[in-house]
Formats: sequence, structure tokens, C-alpha cells
Amino acid sequence: MNTHTPADLQTLLDRIGPLRDAIGQAIVGQHDVVEQLLTGLLAGGHCLLEGVPGLGKTLLVRTLGQALDLGFRRVQFTPDLMPSDILGTEILEEDHGTGHRHFKFQPGPVFTHLLLADELNRTPPKTQAALLEAMQEHTVSYAGTTHALPEPFFVLATQNPLEQAGTYPLPEAQLDRFLLHIRVDYPSETEERDIIEQTTGGKPPKVPRVMNGDEVLALQARVREVHLGADLLDWITRLVRSSRPGPEAPADINQYVKWGAGPRAGQSLVLACKARALLHGRFAVTRDDVLALAAPVLRHRLLLSFAAEAEQKSADDIVAALLRAVPHPA
Repeated sequence: MNTHTPADLQTLLDRIGPLRDAIGQAIVGQHDVVEQLLTGLLAGGHCLLEGVPGLGKTLLVRTLGQALDLGFRRVQFTPDLMPSDILGTEILEEDHGTGHRHFKFQPGPVFTHLLLADELNRTPPKTQAALLEAMQEHTVSYAGTTHALPEPFFVLATQNPLEQAGTYPLPEAQLDRFLLHIRVDYPSETEERDIIEQTTGGKPPKVPRVMNGDEVLALQARVREVHLGADLLDWITRLVRSSRPGPEAPADINQYVKWGAGPRAGQSLVLACKARALLHGRFAVTRDDVLALAAPVLRHRLLLSFAAEAEQKSADDIVAALLRAVPHPA
């Protein structure tokens, strides 16, 4: 049963503005990226940020961790990182009083609220896959025992473009666990000048803590109450189904897509749209929410064909074609 009153909800929504402002104290520009990151936060999903080195991906996630009164851990993923370095391991302890020895589980850095998986695609698939259970079930199983992770729990991962040397493509199963795949582009000339000035001056600004874990969980609960009309739900369903090659798929899909998005993509798009609506102070999803989030939700869930690679078609190009081919609701 919902125990939050409208006044309580407005109090929670009033914290979003200061949260944006707190992030803005350390991050110049990147308004779309910040909005998508906060959308993922309210939707309770994990986010994958991709961009070339030096664009502030790590700083952005660290700043969000500072603005939230939550546990925050950072793991630098490297080729020699092992699954136990993330999940934890058992250590042999001795009771000095009795001399009895026993194994005790030592939790790894994944046991936190906000985990920054920095340069996730620089570690081999075995270590990448260690996060699968944690991301989906919010638990870690070790030596036959299941350990619950603290709530709320988010994985905010960064990755370098796959064309760079020393990167390992993430498995499709793990990519599907990310609610949003956020692209971080180069700043504008004015923003880049401000970044250079801000980072080469005095002490960096201190980011205040403006939201705690209970407030995040309360907002996440209210996200699912945001209204989604039947026409928008039908449209989202058709978009996801039309991304799969087949007799009824658009021509671009059959030509350039090998595998389309699964049902989790529809769930993710609905939740992300509801979170974006609440982020803007609305209690109903609009068509603009779907248009804004279709690419971040779908781009990492489409496996493109060799024809797409040969013609230099990106996943965003395919999503744009999909939005043109599937009729919008009136």
C-alpha cells in the first residue's frame, strides 16, 4: 500500500533540483548525459557510459556518488582483475580462545550502494560476467551461500569505444542488464574552455550531499505509479518487436540487424520513460519521453549485421529508422 502523501512526493521531487545543481558544481555541460543518469537512478537501473578517455565519465559518476548520501566504491577494471577482487572471497580465521579455525566471507567492493565499474571493457569476459548476478538479483552467491547487497544498489559502468586497443566486448547477456547505454560526446567549445579553466584553477568545488538512500527508494517506488497510456504501451511494444528481423519487420531491420531487442528492452523503456516523466515533475508519460529514451535503451540491445558494419550504420541509425517506420500514436 502506498503510504506517501502528495506533500511527501512533492518534497521528494523538490530534491531533484538541488541534486542537479550539486552535479553541476563539478560537471560542465553534459545536460543530456546527466538527465539520463538521473533517469536511470530513479528507475532503479544500471547505466553504461561510453566515450573516449578524458570526457569526465569517471568524474560524473564520482560526483553523483558524492551528492548521494550512499555507500560508494570504485573499481578500476584491468586485464588481471579476478572475480574475487569484485565479489569477495573466503578467508581462514582462527578463534584464539578455542583454536578453532573457520572460513569467513570477506565482502568485496560490490557490497555498496553505488558501484563505479571504471573501464569495464578492459577486463576479460570471465571477470565481466562476475557482475551478472549482482546486477540482476542484487545478490552474490559464494561457496553455496547467497549474500544480499545493500539497497538501493546501482552499477554505473564506464567503457571506452570498442575500437580502442585492449578492450573486450561485453557479453550480450551483461549488456542487457544495463537499463541505459549513455553516449558521452565531446563538449562544445565554450564548455571545453570552462572545463579547462575550472580544472586548472584553485581547489575543486565541494559537492554537497543532497539525497539519502531512503529518499532514492521512495522516488523509485513512485516511478512505477506514473501513468502510461495504452496507446504508448502499444507503441513501445511494437517498437521492441519491430527491432527483430522477420517478415513484419521494417526493411532496415532485416537488412542491418542480426538479433533484435528482447522483452527486457520493453520493460526498460517503460520504466525509463516513467522515471523521466517524474524527473520533469509529470505523472504521465508522453511521446517525447519515448523519443528521448529509445536510443539509450535500445542501442546496446541490437546486434548489427555485417552489412551494417560495411555501410557504417550505427545502432543509433537503426533506432532512428525504427522510429520512422513504426507509426507514432496520435
